[in-house]
Amino acid sequence: MAVPAGPVTASTDAERAMFDFVDAYDRAYETAALEHGLSVAQACVLGRLTRQIGMRELADELGCDASNITQIIRRLEARDLVRRRPHPDDRRSRQIVRTPNGTILYAAFEESFEFARSAIANLSAREQDQLATLLRKALNGTREPNKAC
Repeated sequence: MAVPAGPVTASTDAERAMFDFVDAYDRAYETAALEHGLSVAQACVLGRLTRQIGMRELADELGCDASNITQIIRRLEARDLVRRRPHPDDRRSRQIVRTPNGTILYAAFEESFEFARSAIANLSAREQDQLATLLRKALNGTREPNKAC
Protein backbone atom coordinates (compact mmCIF):
# COMPACT_ATOMS: atom_id res chain seq x y z
CA MET A 1 0.00 0.00 0.00
CA ALA A 2 1.28 3.46 -0.89
CA VAL A 3 1.98 5.75 2.03
CA PRO A 4 1.05 9.42 1.65
CA ALA A 5 4.19 11.39 0.86
CA GLY A 6 3.21 14.65 2.45
CA PRO A 7 3.00 16.01 5.94
CA VAL A 8 -0.34 16.35 7.66
CA THR A 9 -0.43 20.07 6.81
CA ALA A 10 1.28 21.48 3.73
CA SER A 11 2.48 25.06 4.10
CA THR A 12 1.98 26.29 0.52
CA ASP A 13 -0.24 25.54 -2.45
CA ALA A 14 2.83 24.38 -4.40
CA GLU A 15 3.74 21.99 -1.59
CA ARG A 16 0.18 20.60 -1.48
CA ALA A 17 0.17 20.15 -5.27
CA MET A 18 3.52 18.37 -5.13
CA PHE A 19 2.35 16.02 -2.38
CA ASP A 20 -0.91 15.32 -4.25
CA PHE A 21 1.04 14.52 -7.42
CA VAL A 22 3.53 12.24 -5.64
CA ASP A 23 0.73 10.42 -3.82
CA ALA A 24 -1.21 9.88 -7.06
CA TYR A 25 1.97 8.71 -8.81
CA ASP A 26 2.76 6.25 -6.01
CA ARG A 27 -0.79 4.85 -6.00
CA ALA A 28 -0.75 4.39 -9.79
CA TYR A 29 2.68 2.72 -9.66
CA GLU A 30 1.51 0.33 -6.95
CA THR A 31 -1.70 -0.47 -8.86
CA ALA A 32 0.25 -1.23 -12.04
CA ALA A 33 2.71 -3.42 -10.13
CA LEU A 34 -0.10 -5.37 -8.45
CA GLU A 35 -1.80 -5.90 -11.83
CA HIS A 36 1.28 -7.85 -12.83
CA GLY A 37 1.73 -9.71 -9.55
CA LEU A 38 4.65 -7.55 -8.45
CA SER A 39 5.35 -5.58 -5.32
CA VAL A 40 6.46 -1.97 -5.78
CA ALA A 41 10.01 -2.98 -4.85
CA GLN A 42 10.01 -5.86 -7.35
CA ALA A 43 8.78 -3.58 -10.16
CA CYS A 44 11.44 -1.04 -9.24
CA VAL A 45 14.20 -3.66 -9.28
CA LEU A 46 13.05 -5.07 -12.63
CA GLY A 47 13.12 -1.54 -14.02
CA ARG A 48 16.73 -1.05 -12.95
CA LEU A 49 17.89 -4.21 -14.67
CA THR A 50 18.55 -2.65 -18.06
CA ARG A 51 22.05 -4.08 -17.91
CA GLN A 52 23.91 -6.73 -15.95
CA ILE A 53 24.50 -5.28 -12.48
CA GLY A 54 26.01 -6.47 -9.22
CA MET A 55 23.90 -6.93 -6.11
CA ARG A 56 25.83 -4.27 -4.17
CA GLU A 57 25.59 -1.74 -7.01
CA LEU A 58 21.85 -2.39 -7.33
CA ALA A 59 21.38 -1.93 -3.57
CA ASP A 60 23.36 1.32 -3.69
CA GLU A 61 21.37 2.66 -6.67
CA LEU A 62 18.11 1.96 -4.88
CA GLY A 63 19.27 3.12 -1.45
CA CYS A 64 18.45 -0.29 0.03
CA ASP A 65 20.18 -2.72 2.32
CA ALA A 66 21.83 -5.55 0.42
CA SER A 67 19.74 -8.03 2.44
CA ASN A 68 16.53 -6.45 1.08
CA ILE A 69 17.82 -6.72 -2.47
CA THR A 70 18.73 -10.36 -1.86
CA GLN A 71 15.16 -11.12 -0.76
CA ILE A 72 13.64 -9.28 -3.72
CA ILE A 73 15.97 -11.04 -6.16
CA ARG A 74 15.18 -14.41 -4.58
CA ARG A 75 11.45 -13.85 -5.15
CA LEU A 76 12.00 -12.66 -8.72
CA GLU A 77 14.24 -15.67 -9.41
CA ALA A 78 11.54 -18.03 -8.14
CA ARG A 79 9.27 -16.60 -10.86
CA ASP A 80 12.00 -16.87 -13.53
CA LEU A 81 12.07 -13.08 -13.95
CA VAL A 82 15.75 -12.58 -13.09
CA ARG A 83 18.87 -14.73 -13.01
CA ARG A 84 22.09 -14.46 -11.04
CA ARG A 85 25.28 -14.91 -13.04
CA PRO A 86 28.87 -15.16 -11.85
CA HIS A 87 30.72 -11.86 -12.11
CA PRO A 88 33.25 -12.15 -14.96
CA ASP A 89 36.06 -10.62 -12.87
CA ASP A 90 35.15 -11.74 -9.35
CA ARG A 91 33.95 -15.30 -8.78
CA ARG A 92 32.75 -14.41 -5.27
CA SER A 93 30.12 -11.98 -6.49
CA ARG A 94 27.05 -12.34 -8.67
CA GLN A 95 25.46 -10.11 -11.24
CA ILE A 96 21.75 -9.90 -11.87
CA VAL A 97 20.06 -9.90 -15.29
CA ARG A 98 16.46 -9.98 -16.39
CA THR A 99 15.34 -13.19 -18.04
CA PRO A 100 13.25 -13.03 -21.23
CA ASN A 101 10.18 -13.58 -19.00
CA GLY A 102 11.28 -10.67 -16.81
CA THR A 103 11.69 -8.42 -19.85
CA ILE A 104 8.22 -9.34 -21.16
CA LEU A 105 6.59 -8.79 -17.76
CA TYR A 106 8.36 -5.48 -17.18
CA ALA A 107 7.36 -4.24 -20.65
CA ALA A 108 3.72 -5.07 -19.82
CA PHE A 109 4.08 -3.26 -16.48
CA GLU A 110 5.53 -0.16 -18.18
CA GLU A 111 2.72 -0.15 -20.73
CA SER A 112 0.07 -0.33 -18.00
CA PHE A 113 1.70 2.39 -15.87
CA GLU A 114 0.30 5.38 -17.71
CA PHE A 115 0.16 7.93 -14.92
CA ALA A 116 3.13 10.08 -15.94
CA ARG A 117 2.29 9.92 -19.66
CA SER A 118 -1.34 10.86 -18.96
CA ALA A 119 -0.39 13.70 -16.62
CA ILE A 120 2.15 15.14 -19.07
CA ALA A 121 -0.37 14.90 -21.91
CA ASN A 122 -2.42 17.58 -20.11
CA LEU A 123 0.41 20.08 -20.69
CA SER A 124 1.54 21.83 -23.83
CA ALA A 125 5.06 21.19 -25.11
CA ARG A 126 6.16 24.51 -23.62
CA GLU A 127 4.58 23.70 -20.26
CA GLN A 128 6.29 20.30 -20.28
CA ASP A 129 9.66 22.00 -20.80
CA GLN A 130 8.90 24.49 -18.02
CA LEU A 131 7.83 21.71 -15.65
CA ALA A 132 11.00 19.71 -16.34
CA THR A 133 13.13 22.81 -15.73
CA LEU A 134 11.32 23.67 -12.50
CA LEU A 135 11.45 20.12 -11.15
CA ARG A 136 15.19 19.91 -11.83
CA LYS A 137 15.67 23.26 -10.12
CA ALA A 138 13.61 22.13 -7.11
CA LEU A 139 15.65 18.92 -6.85
CA ASN A 140 19.02 20.66 -7.15
CA GLY A 141 21.05 19.55 -4.16
CA THR A 142 18.13 17.85 -2.43
CA ARG A 143 18.00 14.58 -4.36
CA GLU A 144 17.92 11.58 -2.06
CA PRO A 145 18.39 7.96 -3.13
CA ASN A 146 15.36 6.10 -4.36
CA LYS A 147 14.11 4.16 -1.32
CA ALA A 148 12.22 1.48 -3.19
CA CYS A 149 12.83 -1.35 -0.79
